[in-house]
Amino acid sequence: MKYPFDGSQGLILVDARVDGPTGHTHMVLALDTGATSTLINLERLVSIGYDPVSSADRSRVVTGSGLEFVAQLRVERVVALGRERTSFAIAAHTLPPAVGVDGLLGLDFLRGSHLTIDFEKGLISLADTP
Repeated sequence: MKYPFDGSQGLILVDARVDGPTGHTHMVLALDTGATSTLINLERLVSIGYDPVSSADRSRVVTGSGLEFVAQLRVERVVALGRERTSFAIAAHTLPPAVGVDGLLGLDFLRGSHLTIDFEKGLISLADTP
């Protein structure tokens, strides 16, 4: 399946759904092939029942201001680009409002798939690798 995006914009934005202990939420994530891990805004995760503060697991995240350690959580389910990942590990971190997205969809979500980004047509697809 192919999903449209605006190839003239600076970011490729992807609609995603994340399920949690107390509900689900729809998010806009930036597709980031430079990010090894998926990262979701802390506040959005709290809104669906996750408690990143109580997580003992931490992951390293390189930001513009340096190296930070952030909560690592297993979310019940993430759905994006027609792909579903369950018990999926994500990094929970506060993002500045000016970013305009709820997080980053990283390489960990894309692995084992064939990703096609067609900037000319403004279409993206994610399919199983044969």
